[in-house]
Amino acid sequence: MNGPALKIIQPGMLSTIQDRGRYGYQRFGMPTAGAMDTFALRAANALLGNDDNAACIEATVLGPRVEILAAIRIAITGADLSPRLNGEPLPMWTAVRAGKGDTLDFGGPADGVRAYIAVSGGIDVPQVMGSRATYMKAAIGGIDGKPLRAGDILNVDGTDSTGADAEERPDGNMPQDAIPQYGSEHVVRVVLGPQDASFTAKGIDTLLSAPYTVSINSDRMGYRLEGDPIEHVDGADVISDGTPLGTIQVPGDGQPIVLLADRGTTGGYTKIATVISPDLSKIAQAMPGHTISFKAVRVEEAQAAYRAQERLLASIRSGSGVTDGAAPRIALVMDDSISDILDGDGEPLTLPAAAGEQAGSRSGTARIGGATYEFEITVRRMGDSEID
Repeated sequence: MNGPALKIIQPGMLSTIQDRGRYGYQRFGMPTAGAMDTFALRAANALLGNDDNAACIEATVLGPRVEILAAIRIAITGADLSPRLNGEPLPMWTAVRAGKGDTLDFGGPADGVRAYIAVSGGIDVPQVMGSRATYMKAAIGGIDGKPLRAGDILNVDGTDSTGADAEERPDGNMPQDAIPQYGSEHVVRVVLGPQDASFTAKGIDTLLSAPYTVSINSDRMGYRLEGDPIEHVDGADVISDGTPLGTIQVPGDGQPIVLLADRGTTGGYTKIATVISPDLSKIAQAMPGHTISFKAVRVEEAQAAYRAQERLLASIRSGSGVTDGAAPRIALVMDDSISDILDGDGEPLTLPAAAGEQAGSRSGTARIGGATYEFEITVRRMGDSEID
């Protein structure tokens, strides 16, 4: 459908329109903005058959009260802010049908900080530099670059739907064991660098051994952490350079800052490490007072975790991860990132190096993106190596 879909009755604490962000303009000094928890936003869109970058509502701590203006499908992911439809608890991480005149509201935070409200087709607001994301500091994106306000009307953009009409896609939900549980103590994986040589061995050990507490002075630009100071070799300043999403700056006081969606494009403090992409959700869903502990991993492990998350999102979008209790059918791409694969007897499964070896069918289980799947591999001889 196209046209008015939602009316904001009460906006909640901080509700904004976000997509994956405004990329391609950082060299001009324009921050990316976008969803703080990109995985949750993408999962919500996948559940509805939307474009991966379709705009959603990002609700922080206290969600909005919304009137549904037309029959539509919605999906709510991310933080559990106790969503309700017409006063009844509304399941999360699943597609739900809402009717004209229904009311969506939220009771309060139960787990996490930021929830994502997606509608079939995606929210239609004007694009600015290729994105609908609200960047409040520059007053661009969303509706007039501002948080949502009472009386705002949100339209649906049916052109954001991929493939078949999103309204015709069967309802589905993520596997229960793939749904994130946020809690209050977060272990976050990082890759050291790019300027870890600017810190003493003691400083790096401090980062990786002492839990840090999320400061009340944290926001969409960055999370300030409080704990044991991290020791520099020779001062905290460097010539300003680029700031990747999730980079951890350490200013002169030794207290780390994790740079997030609304971060500036450059920064002049030493960067000790960078949070791996799949773990950025843990930062985005942490409240002031929660603790964060860092664990260093190799680049290869970070890449494997990223690929596992992408496979999970692809399985939701294809329907193989959106099941009603049936075992999902998934495709495994033969690479070194696949781990925890067991045969039918629970023993590690050795994948053939080429399709011409060990031809035939094999079955077992695989751990991908936090969920366990049953699978069958058929190996056949082809011109190039391939596993189906």
